[in-house]
Order: sequence, then C-alpha cells, then structure tokens
Amino acid sequence: MDNRTGLPVVGMVGGGQLARMTHQAAIALGQSLRVLATSADDGAALVAADVQLGSHDDLAALRTFAKGCDVVTFDHEHVPGEHIRALADDGVAIYPGADALIFAQDKLAMRRRLGELGAPMPRWREVQSLDDITAFADETGWPVIAKATRGGYDGKGVWVLRDPAAAQELVATGTALIVEERVALRRELAVQVARSPFGQVAAYPVVETVQRDGICVEVLAPAPDLDPDQAAQLQELAIRLATELGVVGMLAVELFDDGKQVTVNELAMRPHNSGHWTIEGARTSQFEQHLRAVLDYPMGDTGLTAPVVVMANVLGGPEGGISIDERVHHLFAQEPGVKIHLYGKQIRPGRKVGHVTALGSSLADTRARAARAAHWLQFGTALPENEGDPA
Repeated sequence: MDNRTGLPVVGMVGGGQLARMTHQAAIALGQSLRVLATSADDGAALVAADVQLGSHDDLAALRTFAKGCDVVTFDHEHVPGEHIRALADDGVAIYPGADALIFAQDKLAMRRRLGELGAPMPRWREVQSLDDITAFADETGWPVIAKATRGGYDGKGVWVLRDPAAAQELVATGTALIVEERVALRRELAVQVARSPFGQVAAYPVVETVQRDGICVEVLAPAPDLDPDQAAQLQELAIRLATELGVVGMLAVELFDDGKQVTVNELAMRPHNSGHWTIEGARTSQFEQHLRAVLDYPMGDTGLTAPVVVMANVLGGPEGGISIDERVHHLFAQEPGVKIHLYGKQIRPGRKVGHVTALGSSLADTRARAARAAHWLQFGTALPENEGDPA
C-alpha cells in the first residue's frame, strides 16, 4: 500500500508499451504502478515514477521488485513459471498465476488443454520428427503451418511449410514445434474478457483484426457483419476459457473465421494489441479493466462510445523525412478527431511505435481516416488516393 495515498501498488513486470498505457490508466485511479524494466529507455520507464531495472528471468530481481507491491502482473508472457511459483510461495499476489499463464506461454500445452475443454480448434499435431509433419500433411494437404511452441509473436515463430524439404529444414533447427492445418481464412477475429479473483467477468465486443505479414495493422470494433448470436457465443467461449484456465486479469482469445466456423488460434493473458481501441472506444479501457481485475475491483462497463471504432497500428517507416513531431503537428491539423498514442520507442522500419484510433458512424469513412493517420505518422506523406479505402 502506498502510504502517501492509501491506495494499492501494482507492480508490472515489463516496461513496454502495455506497461506504459497501464501506467496511464493507473494515474486516473490514483494508484502507483511500479514497473520492472530492462532499460531506462523502455517505453514505460520513460514516463513512470516508480521504475526498477532488472530482468524478468532473474528471480532475485523479481523478489526485490515485488516487495511493497499489493499485486504483481505482467506486460508480457516471458516470466519463467518456476519464478512465478516462487513468488506465489513467498506470499506475493501475482496474476495471472503460473498454472494459467502456461497456456499463453506454451502452444503445445494450450492445444492440449483446449482439446480437453472441447474448444473449437484447427486440426493440429505435436512434432517429434519430420514424419509427424509429413503424416499430418497427408491428412490435411500441403501447405501446413508450423509454430514454435514457445516465444513466437508478430509473425515470428510461425512458418508456412509447402513441402517435405521445407519441413526437413525447419526440423533440423531443433525448434520445438506443433503443426496445424492451414485454415482457409475469411478473416481473423478477437474477443477480450477480464476476470477477477472473485470470479467476476466482463466481455468486450468481438473485433476483427486485419493482419499484414504476420503483424496486426488494423482492428475494427465491433467486428463488421458478425451475427449477434455468434458474437454472444464467442464472448461466452472466452468467458468459459478464462474461468476454466483460472485467468485473472485480461484474456485475449485470437480467432480464425473461415466463413463456416470460428476456431481458436492463440491466447494472451495481458492487455493486448486487439484491445488498444478501448482507450477511446470503450467506456472502460482494457488497461483500466486489467487493473480492476488484478486488484479484485468490480469490473467496468465495456460498451462502445461510438457506433464504429477503428485502431490502426503505426509502424516505423524509412529513415529520414520530416520529424515525428512535425508529423504529429500536421496530422492534428488534418484529422483533429483522430487520437494518437506513441510509445516512446526508437523508430525502426516495421516496428510498432504507436497506434491511432478513429471513432465514427460509418465503417468505410472511419477506416479511411485511421489509415490516413497511420500512414502519415509512418511515412510523413499523404496516403496515395484510394489506398485507404477498405477492400
């Protein structure tokens, strides 16, 4: 407890943009967010007052960090499970716990557990040898999708294998793998829920996520042309998974929609890129909701603040050109209704350095405004005519 405010102290392991935006939500609640960052240049470390430097895989650093925290949570899934259990044994309230987080850390564990729960999934198989991949492909057809069981994100750790030669090359690296059928995607969806230790849950509207080169570039809320009954079923699925897996905090369920059925792709147990739109677009942002959940506060309203909300990620563009400050200046003049969030990151080509959010009543118009804003921040130039129009 913070003696100055009488309010709880939340510790967040990881100093990236998720911690940065959680810090912003904590300020409005009068709370202190303590951040464990690996560098003083991390996005959250640049803005938070209570920052400790250390590694998430150093148990001694984690124990020092946890002292004085009422609860500890994460902005990524990379903390070793044995360290989480050690902190819990020390009496630290740490959410989500190791027994839940393993299903976001390990895709093999996730697939096995989701199978036990009867959750809809693409066909998959554990890989011990090349024969496992070729036998699986004989059933499903080439190409197949191989995934590293641990550590993949933003398209990393995922491979499209088109023939046995490509499979042999990947198996030879020694990477622990699972293999999945290649789903004939119509689109990708996501649904987020929050769950408290008491067991209260809150579900956000189902959204559509638009991917390019394995990176989410756009989120549409609510998901266009989604049957209301199906949307409710997907929210219920996410609530059931959060409950059965024992999640405390935010849970994002990433989904494949092939036009006939919706299947679970992956899980994330933290605030998630598919929910950045909630800062302006929902009554309670995912970051405030995560704090409410881990502190066992009652959940906030998840309703939308506008009929249509579009979030577009800002990726780092080529070096040179006008400064980011000038880009912000001109964008505000052109699009006064678009909200900008920059993460304090060094700009590198393709790196997520921020996002923009547009609210409106027309999906086409709102998408176009968000696309123009993201393009301007990335390149410092206007979006070529018609390129911002939705496909």
